[in-house]
Amino acid sequence: MKTRTGIVTLSGKRVGIIEETRDGSRFTYDADWLNNPKAVPISVTLPLGDEPFQSRGLHPFFSNLLPEGWLLEIASKSLKLSKDDGFGLLLATCTDCIGAIEIADARGAVENSD
Repeated sequence: MKTRTGIVTLSGKRVGIIEETRDGSRFTYDADWLNNPKAVPISVTLPLGDEPFQSRGLHPFFSNLLPEGWLLEIASKSLKLSKDDGFGLLLATCTDCIGAIEIADARGAVENSD
């Protein structure tokens, strides 16, 4: 299985990665973020810690970033992605989300690590 990976940023700073797994997804905070005295969790459901968060499908926090309704229809048609491909939609639509969280496809991401 070819897996996809996204770089998760908070207010432009890299905090971790989200990876597609056979059963769903896994989010892991970066060690650099965990060692940052100003580090905060990206969600109360994803508290800071070394252990990865495994989920069947997308973790609800990431799932809630996806377009819904008519916007999902437009996004899936224009991106030629299935509405059921939550991970693909996350990588394709969340590089410029409303709010502080963004997810960039690791294959083409430009990182800001300061």
